[in-house]
Amino acid sequence: MDYNGRASQQFRSQNQTSRGPGQGRPKQDDSDAFMRLSDLEIAGCISDIGVPFSRDDLLKPQPQQIQKVFEWFAELLMNITRETVEPAMRAAAEDVCKEYVDIIPPDTRNLMGFYASLKKLLVECGINDFSFSDLLRPTHDRLVRIFSYIINFVRFRETQTATIDEHFNKIETTKGRIDTLYIENQDMEARLDEMRRERKMMESQAKEKMKRNEELKAKLLELTKGQAKVAERMEKAKSEKERLTGVLEEKTEKCLVIRQESEKLRPYAQQSSTALQANLTELSENLARDKGLTEALEKRTRALQTSADTFGVVTADVSSCIKVLEEVSIELQKVDEENVDAAKRRDALLERGNNVREVERTEALLQRQLARWLERTETLRKGSAEKAEAAKKRMEELRSVHRKLTEERGDKGREMERRRVRIEQTEKKMADLKENIETEIRDAHDEYLKMDAHIKLYITEMEQAV
Repeated sequence: MDYNGRASQQFRSQNQTSRGPGQGRPKQDDSDAFMRLSDLEIAGCISDIGVPFSRDDLLKPQPQQIQKVFEWFAELLMNITRETVEPAMRAAAEDVCKEYVDIIPPDTRNLMGFYASLKKLLVECGINDFSFSDLLRPTHDRLVRIFSYIINFVRFRETQTATIDEHFNKIETTKGRIDTLYIENQDMEARLDEMRRERKMMESQAKEKMKRNEELKAKLLELTKGQAKVAERMEKAKSEKERLTGVLEEKTEKCLVIRQESEKLRPYAQQSSTALQANLTELSENLARDKGLTEALEKRTRALQTSADTFGVVTADVSSCIKVLEEVSIELQKVDEENVDAAKRRDALLERGNNVREVERTEALLQRQLARWLERTETLRKGSAEKAEAAKKRMEELRSVHRKLTEERGDKGREMERRRVRIEQTEKKMADLKENIETEIRDAHDEYLKMDAHIKLYITEMEQAV
C-alpha cells in the first residue's frame, strides 16, 4: 500500500474515461480530487489487508461490511475496536443511566463509542465531515473519498514507521523502567514495614521477658529467705527431737529398772503385816512417785509425739519447699536460657535495626534514583512533546506543501488535460490531413499511371508510325 501519486492519477484518469456521462462524480476541490483513488485500487488495498472486498461492495455498500472495514482500520492505526471501547461505554452508561443501564442496547452503545474514536482518526486523516450516517447508510462517493484519505494516510504512516517505532520504543522502555522502580520501591516499603512490625513485636516480647524475669527474681529472693527460716526451724526441731528422744529413753530405762526392783521386792511381800505395811507404804510412796513420774513421762511422750507430728508436718513442708526450690532452680535455668535467647534476639534485633537502617539508606538512594529517573522521564516527555510539536509543525508544513503540490498537480493535470485535448485535436487534424494527403498521393499516382500508360501508348504509336 505504498503511496504512488502517478498510479493514483493513472487510475483516476482511467475511471474518468471509463465512466459514462450519466455516472460522473460531483465536483470536488483540487486536493480532494488529487487524494481520491480508483475503485479497483481501493478494493485491492482493502483485500490486501485481509478483508474480502470487491468493487461491487464499494458500488453497493453494506453497512455491516463497511463497519467491519472501518473497525479494521481503527484497530490497525489506533488499536481500538468495539470490544476495547465496551468497558468505558458500559461505565459511562452506568454513571449516566444508573439503574436504567439496559435502556441502551450494548451494540448501539459500543457502536457510538467506536464512532467517536473513528471520527478522531478521520479528522487526523483529513476527513472533517465524517458523520454517523457514513456507518449506517454509506454511499459510494463518500466511501471512495474516506477510504482514499485513509489509505493515503496509511501509506504516509508506513514511510514514517522507523521514527514512530523509535519514539514508541523509548517511551515503552521508560515506562517499563518506571514500573520496575515503582515495584521495587513498593517491595522495599513492604519489607521495611514488616521489619518494623517484627522489631516492635520483639521489643514487646523482650519487655515481657524482662518483666517476668524481675518477678521471678523477686519471688526467688522471697523463697530463699523462707528456705533459710525453714532450715533454721528444722535444725531447732531436730535438736529438740534428739533431746526429747534421749529423755524418753532415759525414763524408759528407769521404768524398767523400777519394774525389775519391784520383781525383786515381791518375795518380801510374804513378810509380816507391819513390815509389809511399812513396805507397802514405802512402795505406795514409790508407786505414787513412779505414777507421777510416769504421768509426767506420758505427758512428755505425748508432747514429744505432738512435736514429732509437728516435725513430720514441718518435714513435709520442708520437702515441698525443697521441691519448690528445685522448680525455682529449673525456672532460673530457663530464665538464664531465656536471657541468653533474649541476648541473641537483642543481637538479632540490633542486626535487624542495622538492616532497617541499610534498607532506609537504600530506600533513600532509590528515592533519589527515582527522582532522577522521573526528572529524566519528564525531560524525555518534554523532549517528546517538543519533538511531537516540531513533528506536528513539520506535518502542517508538509500538509501545506502537500496542498500546494496538490494544487500544482491539479493545475498541471488540467493543463495536461487541455494539452491532451489539443494534442488529440491536432492528431485528429493531422490524421485527417494525412488521409487527404494519402488520397491526393493515390490520385496523383493513378494520374501518373494513366499518364505513363498514355505516354507509352503514344510512344508505341510513334514507333509504329516511324
